[in-house]
Amino acid sequence: MTDPILPRHGGRVLADQLRIQDVDTIFGVPGESFLALLDGLYEHRNAIKVVTTRQEGGASNMADAYGKLTGKVGVCAVTRGPGATNASIGVHTAFQDSTPMLLLIGQVARDQVDREAFQEIDYRRMFGEMAKWVAQIDDANRIPEYISHAFHVAQSGRPGPVVLALPEDMLRDVVEIADAPRAKIVQASPSAIAMDELRDRLGKAERPLLLLGGPTWTAAAVADITRFAQANGLPVAASLRAQDCFDNRHDHYIGDVAIGINPKLAERVRNSDLLIVAGPRLGEMTTSGYELINIPTPQMDLIHIHPGVEELGRVYSPTLAINAGMVEFASMACALDPVDGSKWSDWRTQARKEYEAHITPTQVPGDVNVGEVVAWLNENTPEDTILTAGAGNYTVWTHRFFQHKVFRSQLAPTSGAMGYGFPAAIAAKLAAPNRTVINFSGDGCFLMHGQEMATAVQYGANFVTVVVNNGMLATIRMHQERRYPGRTIATDLQNPDFAAFARSFGAHGETITKTADFPAAYERAVKSGKPALIELVVDADALTPGATLSSLMKD
Repeated sequence: MTDPILPRHGGRVLADQLRIQDVDTIFGVPGESFLALLDGLYEHRNAIKVVTTRQEGGASNMADAYGKLTGKVGVCAVTRGPGATNASIGVHTAFQDSTPMLLLIGQVARDQVDREAFQEIDYRRMFGEMAKWVAQIDDANRIPEYISHAFHVAQSGRPGPVVLALPEDMLRDVVEIADAPRAKIVQASPSAIAMDELRDRLGKAERPLLLLGGPTWTAAAVADITRFAQANGLPVAASLRAQDCFDNRHDHYIGDVAIGINPKLAERVRNSDLLIVAGPRLGEMTTSGYELINIPTPQMDLIHIHPGVEELGRVYSPTLAINAGMVEFASMACALDPVDGSKWSDWRTQARKEYEAHITPTQVPGDVNVGEVVAWLNENTPEDTILTAGAGNYTVWTHRFFQHKVFRSQLAPTSGAMGYGFPAAIAAKLAAPNRTVINFSGDGCFLMHGQEMATAVQYGANFVTVVVNNGMLATIRMHQERRYPGRTIATDLQNPDFAAFARSFGAHGETITKTADFPAAYERAVKSGKPALIELVVDADALTPGATLSSLMKD
């Protein structure tokens, strides 16, 4: 006997569907355009945490980070117009990063559409190229259908963001409609024929390389791909900001194929005769501006495995294309009979030595060496520490000198969006309160969403933020000096006292001017029992671990 279907307003129907889809956290800024949804969420207040942020960009970045970390759909709710435009940054990041995400936007009443009503925007047009699916729910009876569809689309194939507009009068309509069941996600699996061909080509290779990254990985899939790599003696590299897909301490790991790539690793990729790419799209940053691999026909045999069939052959014509999720591929890969990997063992061993030499901190100008700070954190924090970052030259130090040891220990945008790391750390600490979370931000990066310090304090997200302060937008300054020497403009920054800024919110704040002072400052920050910020005052001449500003100015 089924339960009777009781009358509910649209906001309650929507809240009920979110709970059925296992949503436990929603990030957003309340708006009058979706008051009925907030009323519906009140009924689930003990099961769904509604995290109120100080700006919708922070909320959407948190939803993306939540989706990356948990593998579930990150949910963000914002009001129309300015709320939606502010939130668009997180949607773009989720699209480029293949993160499952749902953005819910309050919309004008249905009888006001196309009049340029207050804050009215056509979201199908606005988000058309940065979301997997954009729709508007005009009938409250169809809410269960739309939410079910949204969760299937966001998590299937190549995952990504879905945007649903919610007319405010629709959310108030009272309907009698049954709930939809929880979405059941299905990923494609490799064929036996394709896996046999992979093994055959691997057996004939002399210099194979396995490149990991992209979406749909799980801890079990990482364990399976590790067994596959080890059984076949394969050298393993990671794509941009995907270093947590393989234990960096493993003697088969040889580095990340990304921004600031080790030149020796770049040569190994170019000279490999078989490149097995499991997960990455092979975008601009992973291919060094599409120059690492020849287009459209690679110089090596290319086996490309990706959950989104539309990505296979998009830029590079693969020798073998396999449409599969990473769980499905890794499971079948580790079940293959191993080939004789002894013929490339010396090649792999030498690549590992090059990686180990590359992660030794370099000497840089000034009294604070960010590389040594990162290396200290690498050795003195728990194995499952989560490191978050945004975009800027400072990230080169975190990518190079921090070794990711477990799956989902890195949250950073492949889209290169500044301001991501700090809100991402809030989401990470709320989703995994027992794990250590550390955020690295540049001075320009941090102030894009620094006001979310209020959110961190309000919700007790006690993590440590390290702000690298060099008084400029260093990445842009670096490119200016290279392309237009002596004609720099618009890159100098006037910064606040970041430590005092943090303390003004009730957080812990300190400023460090010498590398040797960092360990004690970090310990004080952790013991403070508050969100904490440590400002590193670094020499502006220290652009990257291997380049100085003064050397560029002389060239």
